[in-house]
Amino acid sequence: MFWPHSSWPLLALYLFYLAVALTVCAQMVYHKRDPVKTISWTVVLLFLPFAGLIIYLYFGQNYRKNKIYSRKGHRDERIKKVISAQQIAQFEALKGLLPEEIAKQQRLIKLNLNNNKSILTTHNQITLYTKGKEALEAMLESVRMARHHIHLQTYIIENDAVGTLWQQTLIQKAKQGVEVRFIYDDVGSWRLPNHFIQKLEAAGVEVRPFASVRYPWLTSKINYRNHRKILVVDGHTGYMGGVNIADRYYSGGDWVLWRDAHIRIKGEAVANLQSSFFLDWYFIQGKNISSRLLFYPSPAIEPPVCFTQIITSGPDSDYANIMQSYFTAITQAKKHIYIITPYFTPNETILNAIKIASLSGVDVRIMMPEKSDARVVHLSSRSYYTELMEAQVKIHLFRKGFSHSKVVSIDGEFCIIGSANLDNRSFEHNFEISALIYNEALTLQVESQFRTDIKNCTLLQIKTWEKRPKREKIAEAFARLFSPLL
Repeated sequence: MFWPHSSWPLLALYLFYLAVALTVCAQMVYHKRDPVKTISWTVVLLFLPFAGLIIYLYFGQNYRKNKIYSRKGHRDERIKKVISAQQIAQFEALKGLLPEEIAKQQRLIKLNLNNNKSILTTHNQITLYTKGKEALEAMLESVRMARHHIHLQTYIIENDAVGTLWQQTLIQKAKQGVEVRFIYDDVGSWRLPNHFIQKLEAAGVEVRPFASVRYPWLTSKINYRNHRKILVVDGHTGYMGGVNIADRYYSGGDWVLWRDAHIRIKGEAVANLQSSFFLDWYFIQGKNISSRLLFYPSPAIEPPVCFTQIITSGPDSDYANIMQSYFTAITQAKKHIYIITPYFTPNETILNAIKIASLSGVDVRIMMPEKSDARVVHLSSRSYYTELMEAQVKIHLFRKGFSHSKVVSIDGEFCIIGSANLDNRSFEHNFEISALIYNEALTLQVESQFRTDIKNCTLLQIKTWEKRPKREKIAEAFARLFSPLL
């Protein structure tokens, strides 16, 4: 075959790229990456010349194995290891004497003691918020009452009315002498202007972006974001869940209603939220905050018994802790499983667990928004509906507004509430935090809200769903190809 002289440089460049792409594919195979992900990345690398390699460098590297984030040097983690080992021993010593709500969930509790060193706390008072407005107002009220310190962490904060109100409140508390530390994610809050941060810093607020994305470090950090939402006030009141700091979380924005799940914790579990915040601060600063004992006061009151574990997951952990908790919770369900998630692109492990549970007679219901704020992810989520319904899983599409909650509730006995969606990004790439709450009263409250929201949902029927336009099916199929990467 004859090649024009001017084409030889392009051919050489392409052959060079092909050699690099094949080398990357070989490395993925050698390091025993997930076969599905390996195939997906191979398709991207080979069929998107040059652009595919850039996408892989940004989003495809496995930092759980590479461990770019290290817990080394963090005293709180060493203490958690000791206490979790003691609790595991106590479980073995007290067989037959444990409270019923704990005895039933021993398998899940032990899993998190082993893989995440997640201490089981006993005395907690937990308040559930199911609207962003309610959660943000309660959080602001706690911040205004702060006397010693405020530790705030969020994925998104925007320079809008709600963001400005938080800015002004934090400034006011800093001027009053309260220690204020604030972590925001540099990608989640990409549009936050410098002057917003500068005003906070000028007032004495310690502000840190998590994993700043700046060339040449862009490729190593853009895919590993801190998706946690944490607020700790004076060490005795904590908040966590799905609510970020922006107008749409308060008023709904373009949506009629913004449904979310956020909790306030008073009691022993607040110390675990504090520990998570300190660990992320350590990642950023490279050193611990001094006099940390001052940030762990004894609870002012002894709340009622509410067994709780705070679990974290991210590229700094040895295991996909939150994904493993979801899997264990789903597989041990006997009556029903209620799941709420805005995005549904699960790995095969979670997908099969859901289908097996449903086929074995467990009533499995998944609530997702009818419309989404992320088109490609939404199309990928829709690609799972048919096989879920074929496995008798009931799909409820929330049509009143946007459902941003991240909730798993099992048998009316315990629930999981946090920042993690049921998608690969939450399971594998992002820093996430969830609360496992082993309390029937709180769980029944969660499930009551679920049944109320069903009234504002469309229950999908497989025959009707299969009649949707062919162009939608094709778009969903293509989006599904990228689901292991999303």
